[in-house]
Amino acid sequence: MDPTASTDYAYSEMYGYDEVGLEEVVSPCHVENIYGFAQKYSPVVYSIVFALAVIGNVMVLCVIRRYRNSQNGGACAFTLTDTFLLHLAISDLLLAFTLPLFAVQGAYQWVFGTAGCKISAALFSLNRYSGILFLACISFDRYLAIVHAVRSGWKRNTCHAQFACAVIWIVCLGLSGVDIAFGVVVENPYEGKNVCMVWFPQNANQWQISLLSVSVSLGFGLPLLIMLYCYIQIFRSLCNASRRQKRKSLRLIISLVSVFVICWAPYNCFQLADSLQTLGVVSPSCHFNQVLDIGILITESVGLSHCALNPLLYGFVGVKFRRELVKMFNEILGQRGWVGIERLKERRSRKSTGSITSAESENTSYSVMV
Repeated sequence: MDPTASTDYAYSEMYGYDEVGLEEVVSPCHVENIYGFAQKYSPVVYSIVFALAVIGNVMVLCVIRRYRNSQNGGACAFTLTDTFLLHLAISDLLLAFTLPLFAVQGAYQWVFGTAGCKISAALFSLNRYSGILFLACISFDRYLAIVHAVRSGWKRNTCHAQFACAVIWIVCLGLSGVDIAFGVVVENPYEGKNVCMVWFPQNANQWQISLLSVSVSLGFGLPLLIMLYCYIQIFRSLCNASRRQKRKSLRLIISLVSVFVICWAPYNCFQLADSLQTLGVVSPSCHFNQVLDIGILITESVGLSHCALNPLLYGFVGVKFRRELVKMFNEILGQRGWVGIERLKERRSRKSTGSITSAESENTSYSVMV
């Protein structure tokens, strides 16, 4: 579910909409606090996430472009890791560009028309799903490179990664077709303002449960299982590394999995609670509805912040990435002297730490992430 659908339940249940006519039948629950909170909360949070995500992911794209140009490589000269990182940054950036539109809706109303509603909702779903799946691909790529010591021929043949990325984009595009088909602009009966939302005129419960199952499984459960399995196997393979290197790797692995779970687990829990109420497992009540609506609003924004954290987790942890970033800024600012200092620090770092394993060094030495 996305910002366009976060108010579906409040509109249909609290106001008793007729499924076809969208007519207000009864208003048993008072929702002044919910809408007042949403008006103040959504624009601020979406604007902050937008700014941070754009800055971080644009820097990732610039660093990747600069690094690959310095390597004089073609399209298939990208490593698997860099290929997935590139698509992840594009996905997070496109997702971030939809947030100002929904921030305007929260502060005022939807003013971008029905076509804008459908396109924005579809882009939101497309890039939310694809971004999470690209994270899983990065985890799987690291698993292959470190645990199975992938051959150099496979390592340099990123056409496989390009094919995997194309499949992910196509699958996510198909999922976003629901938003194009059912995205509408309706009037909020409480405030009299237009809002963009996903509305199912027939068999609403069946659609909601089906989409929830896809969202929880494809947008959280499956990627989490892949990440957990891959990083557990990676950590086991690092047991022969030095104690210092093992501590650093363990911190990285724990941070990657923990941030993903912290960002998306609460939102999926509220989604499950919403579906249980839809199925009649949980008895509906005004208080429960209010907690559910506010919880979905807050936890969804926490999940969206992951697109701003990705550049930090999957880019800035790499020595080469930091070095390329410093070089890029030095070239922009004209401070050439700092480049030599950075190179000296890198040489000292290599002498003191070395590589984690020969397999890892071999299979990631051409990636800007490490």
